[in-house]
Amino acid sequence: MDSKLYLVPTPIGNLEDMTFRAVKVLKEVDVILAEDTRTSGKLLKHLEITTPMQSHHMHNEHKMVDRIVQRIKNGETIALISDAGTPAISDPGFLLSRACIEAGIEIECLPGATAFVPALVNSGLPNDKFVFEGFLPVKKGRQTRLTFLAEETRTMIFYESPHKLVKTLTNFAEYFGEERPISVSRELTKLYEETVRGTVAEAIVHFTNKPPKGEFVIVVGGKK
Repeated sequence: MDSKLYLVPTPIGNLEDMTFRAVKVLKEVDVILAEDTRTSGKLLKHLEITTPMQSHHMHNEHKMVDRIVQRIKNGETIALISDAGTPAISDPGFLLSRACIEAGIEIECLPGATAFVPALVNSGLPNDKFVFEGFLPVKKGRQTRLTFLAEETRTMIFYESPHKLVKTLTNFAEYFGEERPISVSRELTKLYEETVRGTVAEAIVHFTNKPPKGEFVIVVGGKK
């Protein structure tokens, strides 16, 4: 393999969603950069991949980027994976990709699993135009962002953790209106996958009565 950086998506739940090409690349590169080596170690063991791993996450990526760029320049081929889904989508990867581009290093991103795509497609909401917001700011800037998005006419996509879900839905009711259409998907591709569709108010009632579990993708209709 020529020295380059590969961005390799991994399954968001169902291990059968790993592509043949992704397995081949991970077996052939010199090293795999993983967000959590313990989590990725289970996947690699299942796929019989013995390539060495190194930790690369949001807390160490700033100080590692230059070192990794130099290693690729010296002839190594490196793959970056996240715990689940496509690297750089609400996960580490952007800083390293940008640094490689600035250094003239080739980057190749393989197609594969990304949680927001199935959530959007099965939401029943318009998907010809949409905006991906990922995680909202926790404190600073949250109200400003929600005020801005209240005027957004395209379908909006958010990620959220279970312990913040009801709070975020309540924010949506305040800024977008209780009757705004919404689709909330959890545990996509996993055994207990569920999608709840309706209004924001209905989603609040559902998840207040049924405590949220798992990781969530929220799809909200734009302002009419």
